Amino acid sequence: MYIFLSSNLFLILLSCVLLLAPTHSPFANETGLQLPAGFKLTTFADENTNKGHLLSGARFMAFDASGRLHVTSAKGDKVVMLPDANSDGVADEVITVIDGLNNPQGLVFIGNDTLLVANQDGVVKFNQESGRWSKPQPFISNLAMGWHTLKTIKLGPDGYLYINVGSSCNVCVEADATRATILRYTLDGKPAGALLTLGRHQQSAIWAKGLRNSQGFAWHPQTGDMYATNNGSDNRSADRSGKVNDELPPEHLNKIEAGKHYGWPHCWANPDNPKLMFEDPNFKGAPGFCENAQAPAIIFTSHTTPIGITFLDKTNWPDAYKSDAIVALHGSWNRKEPAGYQLVRVKFKNNQPYAVEDFISGWLRGYRVTARPVDVIVGKEGALYVSDDMRGAIYRVSYQTR
Repeated sequence: MYIFLSSNLFLILLSCVLLLAPTHSPFANETGLQLPAGFKLTTFADENTNKGHLLSGARFMAFDASGRLHVTSAKGDKVVMLPDANSDGVADEVITVIDGLNNPQGLVFIGNDTLLVANQDGVVKFNQESGRWSKPQPFISNLAMGWHTLKTIKLGPDGYLYINVGSSCNVCVEADATRATILRYTLDGKPAGALLTLGRHQQSAIWAKGLRNSQGFAWHPQTGDMYATNNGSDNRSADRSGKVNDELPPEHLNKIEAGKHYGWPHCWANPDNPKLMFEDPNFKGAPGFCENAQAPAIIFTSHTTPIGITFLDKTNWPDAYKSDAIVALHGSWNRKEPAGYQLVRVKFKNNQPYAVEDFISGWLRGYRVTARPVDVIVGKEGALYVSDDMRGAIYRVSYQTR
């Protein structure tokens, strides 16, 4: 009957479904999820873990030098640690290691004794002092806030730090040039953008532009190329003043290159030929703008909200997976037919992405949602870890060798 409901009524009903969904997914260790043969998903930590409530709003993950998993909670303004002392694939407890943050998302360990955490307004630095983290020290300040406000920080293979800054709107020309970008900084916290600034002007940190919200990024293990997920605009049409098309725009996986512009807010990949950019008829740019914008490396279903991405070279999975990547699709909020809420495999050939296929599905059943994956990361033992900010849980995906 849902196909006869108005869009507004559908959104209200879907919101109720999300709110009423069980806090403990019945599918975590049972048969409701679809995975490739030989793979198994188990719960590493959730509300049933000792102090599991601290995982509320679990977002991005990182392992320290000792192999202990750390997770940010934007909802709880903290970083938690999930030790697994006996290496049985189940967290012993959830321990708050840093509190009092400001909507944190990304975190990165630098060496054995430094941790950087990306708050919504900047990056703060912590040092290990007698086995505990120090008080926060400002590291990168005054990052733009609001709308797409969560920041991810990662250390690239070139020794520089990369940070996303999302757009301030759905579709607009930004007044702040740092919005809808990926920024680059030195390990000293100094801007190191694509264009060298001479004279008395401050060096820009902007590395790439036209990225509405690129929260997830990772580097190809062979080529060193940077790949970033990106969320397209909502409520778009292929026609001037036309009806909203839920299949537009497709979500992008971009190969990030210094100084390139990736199209937002004026264009997106043509679903029929993703190597060509399509100009938004309701928000056109300057003549030739879209022809000069960088097309994505590959596309995902519209409004599925790709976030976390990781390459699989360090897994203990079959060799067929080692050259590929996994992307977490957080899920849609405004489609008449919900989509996403799954993990997909991006297949590479000759070090280039060429196909996308389902890897884990089943968290979306009709209009019922039981999990929203955010980030994906490979542990030192070769398993894949998945954060879920809806349940406040971490899952572990392993391959069962025979």
